[in-house]
Amino acid sequence: MPYASPLPPHLLKSRGNGAFIFDLASGDTRYLWPLTLTAYQTSCDHPGDPSTGITSAMATRLALVDTPQFHNLTEETLNSLREIGLREFP
Repeated sequence: MPYASPLPPHLLKSRGNGAFIFDLASGDTRYLWPLTLTAYQTSCDHPGDPSTGITSAMATRLALVDTPQFHNLTEETLNSLREIGLREFP
């Protein structure tokens, strides 16, 4: 069963290698650095995937090896997206 997220919609505006994201519900605007933007986009492309699946997809997307260091960095990045309410993961 796909994981349904009740998160509010967002507007994304690219700026350089990162992007600004605007939360339509709260009015908050945040800047997503390149790795955070990639994590956000990958999680949107793979809804319902656990964070380990998103980490693997990010490694593929960035043409990187999914090392323990990359996995830890990605987990921290995904946690930051959770904390600011941009993504939820099963």
